[in-house]
Amino acid sequence: MKLYFAPRTRAVRARWLLEELGVPYELIQLDLARQENTTAAYLAVHPLGEVPALVDGDVTLGESLAICLHLADRFPEKSLAPRVGSAERGPYYQWMAFAEVSLDPEVMVFYRHAQRPEAEEALAKHRTRLAALLDVLQAGLGGREFLVGGTFTAADAVMASILHLAHTLKRLDGHPRLVEYVQRHTQRPAVRRAVSG
Repeated sequence: MKLYFAPRTRAVRARWLLEELGVPYELIQLDLARQENTTAAYLAVHPLGEVPALVDGDVTLGESLAICLHLADRFPEKSLAPRVGSAERGPYYQWMAFAEVSLDPEVMVFYRHAQRPEAEEALAKHRTRLAALLDVLQAGLGGREFLVGGTFTAADAVMASILHLAHTLKRLDGHPRLVEYVQRHTQRPAVRRAVSG
């Protein structure tokens, strides 16, 4: 397997899962500042020139969520996804989609805003929406350590990676369970390996 990677991008969550799995892979690091993602060779892997991209035999994937779902299913013995047909599988899909489709776009509004403070007044509706999403997530998590079942899954990696950015942007105020959740999961040894080097 080959993972095309750049630090501080959604590629980190794909590398995190590879490290959790403990399977061999080749890391191909791209320097986005030098536009290494726009070379003809990389555009042949990912036509949009985005990271991450995963090449796994005859399968090439270019969306971080798809990569995480693929990796969790590719190695079922590692238990990073609930068994197909189990009661936990539906909620697993639900939280994966919630993280990527609902939560991530709202967090990214605040990330982009951090680069443009003049847009402050435009953020009111996003504050309300993000607070509602975080309320739903905190209630859904309840007192549990993991989103689904009693073990860490790919859903926790995807969710914690997004919440980590939200926490960095000081968007988790009023959601202490989510702060505790993201701090616990981002201290996993696999995360430290994924963000180093």
